[in-house]
Amino acid sequence: MSEAGAKPISSNVDTEYPLVHRSRFPEGRTVSIGNVAFGGEDFVLIAGPCAVESGDQIEKAALEVRDLGASVLRGGAFKPRTSPYSFQGMGLEGIELLRRASLRAEMPCVTEVMSVEDIEDMEPRIDAFQIGTRNMHNFALLKAIGETKKPVMLKRGFGSTLREWLLAAEYIANGGNDNIILCERGIRSFSGETRFTLDLAGAIWAKEETHLPVIVDPSHATGLPKIIPAITRAAVAAGLDGAMVEIHHNPEVALSDGDQAMTPAEFKAMHQSLGPVAAAVGRKLPK
Repeated sequence: MSEAGAKPISSNVDTEYPLVHRSRFPEGRTVSIGNVAFGGEDFVLIAGPCAVESGDQIEKAALEVRDLGASVLRGGAFKPRTSPYSFQGMGLEGIELLRRASLRAEMPCVTEVMSVEDIEDMEPRIDAFQIGTRNMHNFALLKAIGETKKPVMLKRGFGSTLREWLLAAEYIANGGNDNIILCERGIRSFSGETRFTLDLAGAIWAKEETHLPVIVDPSHATGLPKIIPAITRAAVAAGLDGAMVEIHHNPEVALSDGDQAMTPAEFKAMHQSLGPVAAAVGRKLPK
């Protein structure tokens, strides 16, 4: 943990997570996925399908989201699903297709890793690992990712406290990798009108409490494409660092989470609505 600008861990800081605590970098810091920086002036959009379904599908999606304003491509190859009968992803074949699409669109990619055994095969083929909500407490995986230098997006568990979220980040940082982006993706609550409840206050708190960039996942948090733009505008206004949105060119036939996917046209309209909000709070959208 000898990064330039880092302050030594102070015995005066009473915290369980000293490596990710704000006192290490009082001004905050940026974490880059490829050439895309999170935590600076830009509000960064990550977009793509929930799952890689074919080479044609992910390449088409990559080119679309690039042209519509996204800076990072997402696509799942390993899919942890509630039902064992749901589409589980294409595995390493999907990783290869994602990488090919990423290179063609000249934009970095992020995808979920589910097991320690897959890290070695995935690491040279992706630009960032994603730790999903169901694996936030997979401590063996957190430790193994901590031994890599690859950026990692750590999603909050849907039943986890803010303290538990930051302690999961501390596991990764304790292994030597503090290239961590926190992602608030919604937590379970008593309401069934939305898929989950986006804890915007919690995301803002995490941004203040840590030196790490913090983004939101409004697709999983709401499950409702029609309110994703409003949630994303709120994240911009709140001073957060980006959003990850699911897009599919034909959501009705998507193999995973089609109900929450935006169409390219909807994503375009949302992107256009973010500019004025970003300008009003001193942020900007990447060109």
